[in-house]
Amino acid sequence: MNPGPRETGPSPISVDTDHIGAELPDRSRTMNLMYEDLARAQIAERLEEAARMRRINRIRAARRLARRAERASLRARRALALASLPQ
Repeated sequence: MNPGPRETGPSPISVDTDHIGAELPDRSRTMNLMYEDLARAQIAERLEEAARMRRINRIRAARRLARRAERASLRARRALALASLPQ
């Protein structure tokens, strides 16, 4: 079934193609810049989180080493006290 011949009159909706053609690349560029900014913000957030986790892990390790040193010190004191006792 063939459609009938088309009318060549003006379309019922008038569109200013010059305006749209000039605006689309700028809008596209703006969207690209927005996505780049979002990606940069996400990367910066991830880097900050990684740095925070490294600080937390260093603090935990330092506390663990401090506890170990304290236990070793107590063992040494006990050993010295036992060695100093008169027999």
